[in-house]
Amino acid sequence: MKFYLILFFSAATLCMSTYTPQVGDVIDSFNGIDVYYNGRMNNVYGRRIAKSGYNLGLKFQCIEFVKRYYYYHLNHRMPYSYGHAKDLFDKNLGDRAYNTNRALLQFRNTRKYKPQTNDILVYGGTRENPYGHTGIVTEVGEDYVEIIQQNWGTKTRQRLTLVEFEGIYTVADYSVLGWLRKPY
Repeated sequence: MKFYLILFFSAATLCMSTYTPQVGDVIDSFNGIDVYYNGRMNNVYGRRIAKSGYNLGLKFQCIEFVKRYYYYHLNHRMPYSYGHAKDLFDKNLGDRAYNTNRALLQFRNTRKYKPQTNDILVYGGTRENPYGHTGIVTEVGEDYVEIIQQNWGTKTRQRLTLVEFEGIYTVADYSVLGWLRKPY
């Protein structure tokens, strides 16, 4: 009986405890690329540079994860490696155009091409977050797109509604500008 009471109280303590990650802790990963906890959105902890000298971005920001994912998992370097998340997307380009600053195909939200796994989903800036946001598409279903993201607190995965109407696909979040894809 004593063993069961100890086991019960140990399990209850574990269930009631709340883990708060520290800045720089790994809180998720996708295809072997880690997602780090950043604390607050505006926290900055220096720049992450690859051994090759390539700029991956400000540590623990959303764009740093995306560029690190593309660099290490997809062996891709963006010719222009600076800017905020919203700057990944060139609003002057049409749908399925080649974004020369990023060396990626660019797709606008609300078009005939839906996102694919490994695409970079890009959000525009808002009053609360003028820098925009970005994440990597991890899964695409008939009616959803799942992304993995960094610098969104501890919420590393997010499932967004995908709507199809007469062959036109829309990620149903008005802040989503579109997505980028490595041309193969």
